[in-house]
Amino acid sequence: MHYRLYTPEDFAALYAIEQICFKPPLRFDRDYLQRLINRSSSATWVAEEIGRMAGFAIVEWAGKPNAVAAYIATIEVLPEYRIQGAGSELLRLTEKSARSAHAHTIWLHVDTRNAGAIRLYEAHGYRCEGREENLYPPGDAALVYRKLLKPDAAR
Repeated sequence: MHYRLYTPEDFAALYAIEQICFKPPLRFDRDYLQRLINRSSSATWVAEEIGRMAGFAIVEWAGKPNAVAAYIATIEVLPEYRIQGAGSELLRLTEKSARSAHAHTIWLHVDTRNAGAIRLYEAHGYRCEGREENLYPPGDAALVYRKLLKPDAAR
């Protein structure tokens, strides 16, 4: 598997993965996804296998100096590439981008029923810090996971 930063030519393949991984009303619409990817305060990583996009991840960050926090907007891997390490590597790369933006913490929402994603985050040191009811339609809850980021030099 090869990993790299997103380029604009990737959008069609990336959105095709979004359509496979999420059904309405959970799916990001094209315009929102494009705006998220194009923000100067975000990074999008792509996983490829023999020239085919296998997955992607988007992380964004905000805050003031010494108080930057990063948020993982999504990590999506095609079903046939799951459990092969792509999600772990995309997660590691989002953390790398967050550190580069001087984020001290990184967090995310995950559907309470997504056991595979929950295992992934917990295996990488994320801790559940709460629950948000009715975050996902139709009234489904999300867990809030967070991880403190150490600078690369301290790892």
